Amino acid sequence: MGATRIVIDTNILVAALRSKRGSAHKLLSLLPEDRFVPCLSVPLFLEYESVAKREGMLSGLAAADIDAILDYVLSKSSIRKIFYLWRPFLKDPKDDMVLEVAVESGSEFIVTFNKRDFDGIEQFGIDVLTPRELLIQKGMLK
Repeated sequence: MGATRIVIDTNILVAALRSKRGSAHKLLSLLPEDRFVPCLSVPLFLEYESVAKREGMLSGLAAADIDAILDYVLSKSSIRKIFYLWRPFLKDPKDDMVLEVAVESGSEFIVTFNKRDFDGIEQFGIDVLTPRELLIQKGMLK
């Protein structure tokens, strides 16, 4: 059985980089184990970078540290090309960007803290989970 394909919302990445205590950090710390494959598009990666480097967002990390972390996430990800845009489906166009990657990649899950932002996507066969819910469901949380 292959690794689970997921799309990680930007708020998860930021939370993981802000604190080593939460489930978001635990999720990213499992990247080396290849138990899941994050799926990304270029626009989603650029959003990760833009938000992570926003002044005051990650005050404990230098730009070079953020670049190194993002490079690592990118190296562990499946980069997807989006050839279709059927927006708007969700209220926020940035959430539509996340959904497009999930649909194109055949991802099983979108991982976010803002589950209500993705109401209605069950018709695509994609579940929306918090990092904790995903870790529990996949037996990755001790």
